[in-house]
Amino acid sequence: MSKQQKVALLGTGTMGIGMAKNLLKAGFALTVYNRTRSRAEPLAAEGAVIANTPAEAARAADVVISILADDSASRAAWLGDDGALAAMSAGSTAVECGTVSPEWIAELERETKSKGVALVEAPVTGSRPQAEAGQLTFLCGADGSALEEVRPVLQPMSKAIIHFGPVGSGGQVKLINNFLCGVQAASFAEAVAWVERTGLNRQQALDFLKSGAAGSGILTAMTDRMIARTYEVNFLLRLLKKDLRYAQAAAADYGVTLTTAATTEQLFDKAERRGLGEKDMSAVVEVLREPKQ
Repeated sequence: MSKQQKVALLGTGTMGIGMAKNLLKAGFALTVYNRTRSRAEPLAAEGAVIANTPAEAARAADVVISILADDSASRAAWLGDDGALAAMSAGSTAVECGTVSPEWIAELERETKSKGVALVEAPVTGSRPQAEAGQLTFLCGADGSALEEVRPVLQPMSKAIIHFGPVGSGGQVKLINNFLCGVQAASFAEAVAWVERTGLNRQQALDFLKSGAAGSGILTAMTDRMIARTYEVNFLLRLLKKDLRYAQAAAADYGVTLTTAATTEQLFDKAERRGLGEKDMSAVVEVLREPKQ
């Protein structure tokens, strides 16, 4: 593909806005759609065309990318009233970048095949800063030739494009990844609450934990947010809760029970019920800071 190829992007939220900007910087002709139009409109000043429906965005596109919250939002964008797939031409390519369930990806693959449209499953790792910097990792499940067709479109948004196998494989890896991230986030939140109640020097204790055997990238990234208690969104708390639910169902299909995911989901559900669902996932620590009744 060349930079003259036309691209449509469905979803200009936390991740999509950065992805759109990098596509524009790379010179692609880009049409964007967002259910709340006002969130897409700032992109017009950078050269994007703002569509009123997914179908309008997709109609003249060679590649249509979806980066939406969940199965329901993705299904509505692809197959709903004024959905993108019905407007796409045979020979074009659909790219699903959201974290969605294996069941929905399988359904979407059937629908795209019936339309003569290739499907590339390409969920991403990284959060808002990586989307803005063009440093996402795409975890791809696709036919090899279909992936090569869209690789030039993905490259301006990525630091890595990994091909795990056929459609379905990328989503499995993404759910495994987010399961691990969620469990680590919850255990670290419990550790922070524990440290704070001991009277230990919090910064000294957390610096040791970050640099020791228990340290990880997600632990390091979340420390400052939990201490500052500002929770600017890098990854929405409610979406991580959703991913934990999808992960449990996906693992169960293979006879694996994610006991730690179930416990972690309960903690994130409690945080969402406390009104923290629209904040960064690190805000889960706040329910652990609450005094025991």
